[in-house]
Amino acid sequence: MPELPDAPATEVLDVPETDVEPMASVLATLRLRRLGPDEFTGTSLPQLNNRVYGGQVLAQSVLAAAATLPGSQRQLHSVHGYFLRPGKLELPISFAVERLHDGRSFSTRRTHALQQGKPILSLISSYQEDQPGREHAATAPAAPDPETLPSAIDLFREVDHPVAAFMSSIAAFDIRHVGESLYLRPSSEPAESQMLWMRARSPLPEGITQLQHRALLAYACDQVLLEPVLRRHGLSWRTKGLSVASLDHGMWWHRPVHVDEWLLYVQESPSAQGGRGLGLAKVFDTAGHHVATISQEGMVRVPADADTTPTA
Repeated sequence: MPELPDAPATEVLDVPETDVEPMASVLATLRLRRLGPDEFTGTSLPQLNNRVYGGQVLAQSVLAAAATLPGSQRQLHSVHGYFLRPGKLELPISFAVERLHDGRSFSTRRTHALQQGKPILSLISSYQEDQPGREHAATAPAAPDPETLPSAIDLFREVDHPVAAFMSSIAAFDIRHVGESLYLRPSSEPAESQMLWMRARSPLPEGITQLQHRALLAYACDQVLLEPVLRRHGLSWRTKGLSVASLDHGMWWHRPVHVDEWLLYVQESPSAQGGRGLGLAKVFDTAGHHVATISQEGMVRVPADADTTPTA
């Protein structure tokens, strides 16, 4: 397979621009600067905890990997990654891509996202030519129209708190829970599953590709995948002393996805143990098509857990 020619340091990935915030800032972070055939660099969006948002570095990594593919006909279909260290907002992120395989139908890449020479994320992504094959899919459950549900953005605007003000200004996606959200308080009753709708808050600019839609889904989903763990144990995002961090992430894209249209997340948590919880999600579009499946294990800890260690 022929190698890509060396690229000038001023070349950036071709991600369309918009002047509508907050999506304008998200797309700007995805326009990585190319330093060489397999090397890229990028910046981070502001965050209250001063750590790089995991969904951002996921999206950046798959776009860096895709920029090394032989041609543009192979589409991202799966990702498996480990979050290794918390990223620092003030430092640039380097993306080093390793070309593991280019076959007749599939290409596989490993991407290391690095700060100060140390990986903060290690990810393998796979890309496939569009091909015919047998089909089946999960069935979307009944869910209320998202336009009839309260928006998390409106909730944040109603709360007089710096965190709520920050979230309402920087959140690029509108999230609408079917039932109670966990932003301010736990669910009135613990539950094994939840559903929510999600969509970009503003129209995307002309020219957004299917690859970029899929990268934006990776960006968006990271903020909700561990919620079923919290819901099952009567916790909320405001639980005192709560500590949550993504550990690993798996994602499969089954059909075309458009993040500027409503997507239904059907979520559950089959297990939690040892300070780790597993979240699973099936994602459907409004026509009921099963467009993606996502898994994530994360650290979920509260101070009370330290007091439950069995004694002899």
